[in-house]
Amino acid sequence: MSRSVSLTLPPWLAHTLRAQRGPVPWNAVVRGALSAGPLLLVAVLIGRTSLGVVAAIAAMLAGINDRPGSRRASVKRLGVPALAGAGGLLVGTYAGDHVGAVVLTVVLTLVGLVAGSVSAVGPVASGAGTQMLVASAIGAGMPLPESGWQRALAFLVGAGWLIALRLVLPTPGALAGDFRFDGERQAVAAVYDAVADLLDAAGADDAMARRAALTAALDHAQDALAGPRLRRYASSSAERRLHAQYAAALPLAEAATALAWAGEAVAGRASEGPRRLAAAVRDNTHTGPLPAPTRSAPALRALDDALLHAAEAFDRAKGTDLHTRRRTARSLLRTVFGAGGREYGLRVALCFGASVAVAQALHHSRWSGQHEHWYWLPATAVFLVKPDLGPLVSRVLCRAAGTVLGALVFAGFAVVLPRPEGLIALVAVSGALIPVATRHFAAQTAVVTVLVLALVMVGGEPQASASRILETLLACAIVLIVGHLPMPGQRGGGVRARLAAASSAAQAYLVHVLREADGRVMSSVSPSGKTGVSPGSKAAGVSPGSKAAGVSPGTLDGVSPRTKTGVSPRTNTGASPRTNTGASPRTKTGANISSDAGAPTHSDARAVRWTLRREAYRTLAEARTVISLAAAELPALARHSEGADEIVAVLERLVDTTTACAVDLDDSGRLTPRHTERLAELLDELAGHRERVGLRLPELPLAM
Repeated sequence: MSRSVSLTLPPWLAHTLRAQRGPVPWNAVVRGALSAGPLLLVAVLIGRTSLGVVAAIAAMLAGINDRPGSRRASVKRLGVPALAGAGGLLVGTYAGDHVGAVVLTVVLTLVGLVAGSVSAVGPVASGAGTQMLVASAIGAGMPLPESGWQRALAFLVGAGWLIALRLVLPTPGALAGDFRFDGERQAVAAVYDAVADLLDAAGADDAMARRAALTAALDHAQDALAGPRLRRYASSSAERRLHAQYAAALPLAEAATALAWAGEAVAGRASEGPRRLAAAVRDNTHTGPLPAPTRSAPALRALDDALLHAAEAFDRAKGTDLHTRRRTARSLLRTVFGAGGREYGLRVALCFGASVAVAQALHHSRWSGQHEHWYWLPATAVFLVKPDLGPLVSRVLCRAAGTVLGALVFAGFAVVLPRPEGLIALVAVSGALIPVATRHFAAQTAVVTVLVLALVMVGGEPQASASRILETLLACAIVLIVGHLPMPGQRGGGVRARLAAASSAAQAYLVHVLREADGRVMSSVSPSGKTGVSPGSKAAGVSPGSKAAGVSPGTLDGVSPRTKTGVSPRTNTGASPRTNTGASPRTKTGANISSDAGAPTHSDARAVRWTLRREAYRTLAEARTVISLAAAELPALARHSEGADEIVAVLERLVDTTTACAVDLDDSGRLTPRHTERLAELLDELAGHRERVGLRLPELPLAM
């Protein structure tokens, strides 16, 4: 009798072997081929080869950050790191030229502390920190005849060239409407497709995975539309139309989430409307007739109303609000100097400073021959020590394997290729491969190794494959040692910071929805004008006069609960009152319930609710990503984040339940016992997880 044995890989090894999948980004491949290679060719032809090497390195680093998305968002994603890289190049160049080895090590260690702390803010800040450190190492460890400002200018030219290609070149096959907005159009269409997928998965086991995919699609579309602009608002009709189409997807996403939370399958025709809307966005056409779902449940009625609203929004093509909560300078500083930023900064500073010291010691001892460059070891350490690039052991293994492979491949090409034209062609081919190689860190490392070795050989450095392999292994050892050293404070600061942000966002969202329930019951009046609920009574399990999470029941983000609205905007009759026709809802007596000019409308409260919901789901997705990376570390590091995934799962269910509550509130004006009981259960479960794991998170309000 044979017994089958299933082999389960440890998380750190499984992550090392995992690669991203997807179609080949041919537009990015074309940009990569036209970036570093042509820049180097022009520099060689005009006799400024060293500046061409710097510009090509900048284009390569920008190509690593060149991800799918809108053109406007790419300006920030590529431009901010380029500016930081130019600053790092200036610091490294002037420090390397004017101070000794010890002072230079201290200066670059401080640069590492700043860059690491700033990297905790987000992906763009992390890219800026990476380029700042790599460029400072190049400035100090790659002697060139040009001055610091000339090198910085060449760096900006190289990155700016790729940004110009990103803005000017049309996407292959993008023929619908203005090609400048093809990234935004694809992102918004993906949101409607994700809504349809979630509706199809309602009542199935993969419903929560589809909801997570919807969150990712909304995040991507929001980022694509919220890129930097010269004017405050969208200036073209095409852009305003896309903004309106994105905003129209939010109530659809809310209704679909509520249906998935209910756990009951819906008819197939429910997803046909969102799919037709996705096709209309993608092809830049009108929606045509949309099939209406049945209106047998509050979430289905909300879905029907949202489809009607979307059809009207597509025709009007007016919209500017992306329901994004802008981060203030105080919140950014709190992130930089918080537990996550401090831990990140200290670890990056120690790794970068130690690698700079070792690299200089080896350079002055001439252990690798007559090479003048010592930038490789600290630059390698930068890519290894960045937690957002993957678990530590995975990065080390991939970097070592990729460097060995890339160095061996380049050694073979260096023997047969003519110089410099053959090496320039190799740079162009490597630049084209970077967008594909970014799917796996080892593949990306191999391609970048070939590209950089070809660049520096064109610049006059002799073949250095063997020494680069040894320096990479040294960098791996340094990062592994420093990565496991004890640090001041509690470990897992990045995970804890993300959990705290997600809990705070969930709190704000839940408080707002509970206040909506409180305000609607307190403001409902009988036809004679008397209140239907006494001030001391409880509505849906929430005390009208109570304070939630220590916040007074006044305003939240500038929106107060309504106090003179007459009745809730929906009834239980199944009829869908039109809220977007410009007419004010009326009570049974015919009195205008919005007569108070100072009271915010129902649409204002819903807009705030959608903003809070987007923030809650976004922070939860960010926390989930950080936790998954931390869990794939070696056991010595992974144990510091144990239990965090359970807390995020509870918070996700809490936010889903809050969304279902909001949909029911829009329909009937009050919460059902099922909603309040579920909220109480989740809050109790969350409190238990906090006590067991020992995390200090903001207290959420009790719903019962």
